[in-house]
Amino acid sequence: MEPIDLQGIVAFVQAVEAGSFTGAGERLHVTKSAIGKSVAQLEQRLGVRLLNRTTRSLRPTSEGVSYYEACVRALAEIEAAQSLLAARRHIPSGRLRVDVPLAFGRRCVAPVLFEISRKFPELTVEISFNDRRVDLIEEGIDLAIRMGELDDSLSLAARRIYAQRSAICAAPAYLEEHGRPRSVEDLAHHSVIGYGREGVVSPRVIRHGDGRQTTFAPKSRLVLGHGEPMLDAALAGCGIAFLPTWLAADSLRHGDLEMVLSDCEVENIAVHAVWPVTRALTPKVRVVVDALVEHFSAPP
Repeated sequence: MEPIDLQGIVAFVQAVEAGSFTGAGERLHVTKSAIGKSVAQLEQRLGVRLLNRTTRSLRPTSEGVSYYEACVRALAEIEAAQSLLAARRHIPSGRLRVDVPLAFGRRCVAPVLFEISRKFPELTVEISFNDRRVDLIEEGIDLAIRMGELDDSLSLAARRIYAQRSAICAAPAYLEEHGRPRSVEDLAHHSVIGYGREGVVSPRVIRHGDGRQTTFAPKSRLVLGHGEPMLDAALAGCGIAFLPTWLAADSLRHGDLEMVLSDCEVENIAVHAVWPVTRALTPKVRVVVDALVEHFSAPP
């Protein structure tokens, strides 16, 4: 089959509907002669006369009527397809790959993504859970949630969604047995559950009620590399733990943990949504970022 040439079809349809080449030219913002030339070339390609022309009127032939009706249906289909594409530019669709931290992602981000997946059936959401920092461009990730400093910020666009705060917590049984610390200095005489990896225990920056700031480096006998086991260890009475409020909230609310040194503010850690600067902020990425910002506007 030879390829279909659409040249002249719109001019022909407009000429039939307007009843003249002049009227068709006004509709399409071209000259009367341009319309006449387009229709004549269309007739030559088809090998059939479509319009009967006189100095005072323009009417379609019998072949022209049939061809006009077919062209109107075809143009309506094309217009509908274009409208659908235009709509999809504003509706999240396609595949969205998101990378999130393991515990924070599962507890705080995944529920938002689940709701987005339910709301937009044309969107396919793939979620990976990592505590390592993935290379978004290399690994084909559309959006990631990052905690802490953005050391590769030149290659990423970012929007802050949350500031993680921590609480100093212990189980009631531990406090009953070992006493309650009254100052940051007292923590040196307690079992403090450390957070660390590869033999390095992370220090904590603590701001006192009077504005002083202290960097506390625990000498821990129990060092864990993940927040949820730290919560489990604190609940088991193994010692005092610095736990994110989103992780400890339920245990504090139910009385399974208690806050100590509640007048001290543990360092805030910024949480960002990031995406490659080489990619436009598509509707599927934008809807997730906006939903996360709204979700964390009233953080746990």
